[in-house]
Amino acid sequence: MGHIRILCIGDVVGVTGRTMFQKHIDQIRERYAIDGIIVNGENSAHGRGISSRIVRFFKHNGVNVITSGNHIWYNKEIYSYLSSATDLLRPANYPRSSPGIGVTTFECAGHIVGVINLQGRVFMRDHIDCPFRTAESALSFLQNKTNTIIIDFHAEATSEKMALAYFLDGKISALFGTHTHVQTADERILPQGTAYITDVGMVGSLNSMLGMKKEPIIEHFITQLPVKFVVDSSAPVLLNGVVIEIDTQTGKATRIERLSLLDTDIHITEDGD
Repeated sequence: MGHIRILCIGDVVGVTGRTMFQKHIDQIRERYAIDGIIVNGENSAHGRGISSRIVRFFKHNGVNVITSGNHIWYNKEIYSYLSSATDLLRPANYPRSSPGIGVTTFECAGHIVGVINLQGRVFMRDHIDCPFRTAESALSFLQNKTNTIIIDFHAEATSEKMALAYFLDGKISALFGTHTHVQTADERILPQGTAYITDVGMVGSLNSMLGMKKEPIIEHFITQLPVKFVVDSSAPVLLNGVVIEIDTQTGKATRIERLSLLDTDIHITEDGD
């Protein structure tokens, strides 16, 4: 019986998040004996979107698959990359005519791992297909390829995330939530063997608002006037994630552990993306 360990990292916010990720990823990989890495990168360029250069940055640092969400479309430069990429996902329940794919596989310690990226509909502005039915379709596509399947569900509502996890319990290895940037303390193995956490958190400045400078956002709440959101580069910087251990014979999760690092001594250079 074999096991693999997958590290799932929450929304990486701008240059602050990228710097934190790069500084600590090697020691995390060694400490937890990580076999594969999935990172949500939809906010990794200026706090919104991602570029092809940043995709290469993640790949250089050992990331196997980069997931995303509603901000994947913010930087149009990425559209052409999405059209031919298998390592960068957009949510699978966007229209088929959208650039990119929402389902992929990668080899991990001699085993194939399937990854599905989905986006929620509750409190989200985009008019997209049902994530429940899209998940069923994606599972049909993956069923002859692997029994080890991980979903990044990029959604706002806790209820929608939990509902999808219970709907798929026993059919997938793990479901981790993204989008809110706030790590929840409800990690567990569901009754049929699926690892779950409502939100895996973020990689960004601790004393910020979801990785962005708080002052403009507070001003917006008070005045209701448009403001420019800017990535916060102040220390300390937080790195959130989960380590999921999976039995490769059954595809069931055997363990999920929350990861939360805080770095008070980190230097952030100017963002070039």
